[in-house]
Amino acid sequence: MISKKIKRRNFLSFATFLGLGATATAGWEMLYHAPEETPGITAGARKPLRKALNKTELFFRKFFGNDHHVKSYPKSMAAKEVRTNGDIGIDDTGFNPANWKLEIVKSGEEVLKIGIDEIKALPKTEIVYSFKCVEGWDQIQYWSGLKFADLISHYGLQSLAQKEYVGMETPNGEYYVGLDRESALHPQTILAYEMNAKPVPLENGAPLRLIIPVKYGIKNLKRIGKISFSDRRPRDYWAEQGYDYYSGL
Repeated sequence: MISKKIKRRNFLSFATFLGLGATATAGWEMLYHAPEETPGITAGARKPLRKALNKTELFFRKFFGNDHHVKSYPKSMAAKEVRTNGDIGIDDTGFNPANWKLEIVKSGEEVLKIGIDEIKALPKTEIVYSFKCVEGWDQIQYWSGLKFADLISHYGLQSLAQKEYVGMETPNGEYYVGLDRESALHPQTILAYEMNAKPVPLENGAPLRLIIPVKYGIKNLKRIGKISFSDRRPRDYWAEQGYDYYSGL
């Protein structure tokens, strides 16, 4: 009797395993052969996957709050050699930091231009946190700079910052990211000009780069050239390659 019960349970377990496996395989086949999304602000992903990613973004944006802080660490734990991991948009050998200005598009042809010394004159914020890459690695890093929210406040850009999205791009326009308003204005989001208490090196995004701890590394734009605001999603380099537009942690 006991032997029959054990066999019956084994049979049910095996049948369940086969059923789940068949369902997962069928789902994967359906996704794999589903048509790709129409290229636009996002591209490269299958339609069902992009639909799921978009719904996930809306869910997290609804519940995201400024009280959601990433874990911070003592400075002694910060890496001395910070990974660069790519130079898209900053491989311009003719770039001269002395001529750099941060451009903020206000409206139409009106553009606010700010020098690095003006930014450094404003209150500085430091953060030591675990920088996370979509490739699977992470590294504790130490950055200093101006809170993005403080930049908005100091230059009276509050009305622009009410728009749904913030776009940022390198001076040459070759790398660009789109950020949801909530993440951009998060108190841990900074425009960094120092790394390990020294000026950010060129290969890490000098003279000014984005550090946004609530996002994966692909959103942490190096060498910010231009900032804009919109109620529509701005273009995003990796979202055009099929990655998640939100890329939040």
